[in-house]
Amino acid sequence: MTLAVSGTLMQTPAPDRLTVADAVVEVDSTGAITAVHDRSTPEGAAAGQSALAAASERVELAPSTLLLPGLVDMHIHAPQWPQLGTGLDLPLERWLFEYTFPLEARYADHDFAAAVWDDMVPTLLAGGTTTAVYYSSNHLDATTSLARACARHGQRALVGRVAMDHPEGTPAWYRDATAAAGVDASARSIEAVAALRSPLVEPIITPRFTPACTDGLLQGLGELAEATGVRVQTHCAESDWHCGYAIERFGTSDPRALDRFGLLRPRTVLAHSDHLTDFEMAMAADRRAGVAHCPLSNSYFANAVFRVRQALAVGTGVGLGSDIAGGARPGLLGVCQDAVTVSRMLEDGVDPALGPAQRGVPDSRIDTVTAFWLATAGGASVVDLPVGLIEPGRRFDAMAVRLDRPGGLIRTWESIDDDARIFEKVVRLATADDISHVWVDGTSVKPGRFPVRDRRRQH
Repeated sequence: MTLAVSGTLMQTPAPDRLTVADAVVEVDSTGAITAVHDRSTPEGAAAGQSALAAASERVELAPSTLLLPGLVDMHIHAPQWPQLGTGLDLPLERWLFEYTFPLEARYADHDFAAAVWDDMVPTLLAGGTTTAVYYSSNHLDATTSLARACARHGQRALVGRVAMDHPEGTPAWYRDATAAAGVDASARSIEAVAALRSPLVEPIITPRFTPACTDGLLQGLGELAEATGVRVQTHCAESDWHCGYAIERFGTSDPRALDRFGLLRPRTVLAHSDHLTDFEMAMAADRRAGVAHCPLSNSYFANAVFRVRQALAVGTGVGLGSDIAGGARPGLLGVCQDAVTVSRMLEDGVDPALGPAQRGVPDSRIDTVTAFWLATAGGASVVDLPVGLIEPGRRFDAMAVRLDRPGGLIRTWESIDDDARIFEKVVRLATADDISHVWVDGTSVKPGRFPVRDRRRQH
């Protein structure tokens, strides 16, 4: 079955560039984008009309509805979904031991895990998260169940069993028994996810972070990554406490320790990384690893603001992460707002006792275009997935956002708003209720609740 979608297409192919087109997007039966026709030219208009006529499924979005790429959330702790919005007054180490580890231990219960996954995945999809990079718990069955839920609901996902075995960094009742057991369970989890044979879901090797892992586990997981080529994710240089711990234990910084263990690799996702030095950013770029920037949870736990502009300047890949539940937003559009806000605080500084010249970090601010690029093409590049932009050769992961939903917050004024202003309003103000359609791999995964001008087949 082929699909053609027409409407106003807005996307960010570069951190400093917004493009807008009256377009028809052609999608083949595999979910791949085969053509994007710009209807501003006679040739494009004719080709677009032919594509609409030939498609077995056609969606023509109303002028008040925009077509955008789907969102790529680079950092989600899936088991923490039930604690979303709680415990954020605590320091990180207390939050883990008092809230997070007790909750994650409950995922030994298959029915509990399945119920959480079947609530979380559709909710995130409804908010436009078409790709999710998940930490599961350390339970093999729960991790496989999460991968299965993503496949069933139609979300593109990287799913990782959390490996953790350090007797001082984890509770006795929630850890791998030995380093060897943790490596073996991670290897079996890779096999279990691969055995689902879903085109949407892949495994990812997941050492929680260095304080939770012994040297043997870190080394074994690095060797597993080398042997399998499977992506890696972990927390990196997140907080003062985390960085101090690494120096005391390893005699070097956290990212350099990860590199020693073979975990700083192409497609490695380094969550947070607020405290990376310029050299370490360049090292991550050299290894073709990237950062999951989590601006809201960093504000609670990281003691710093990640320097997005500086990272991009040295070639480090950067995407956005919600960091559920350390970040209390279940969708990336809100996280885009947070990323813009904290960048302004980094540039201007926050301590009024210091003079303006000493207070901030110059040239740190980003705008909504850059933030949305991080949430789409930037994140897709870090994990090397063919999504994040609507262009030929990529998969059709997309969302449609309505500008005129009754009761919605988005207002547009014909005499005031140009395309750039409308785009900024969408990024800052749209909610899941404004998202009328979501597609993953060319398949509708959120029923269209609002009328469009012509559809051959109901979503």
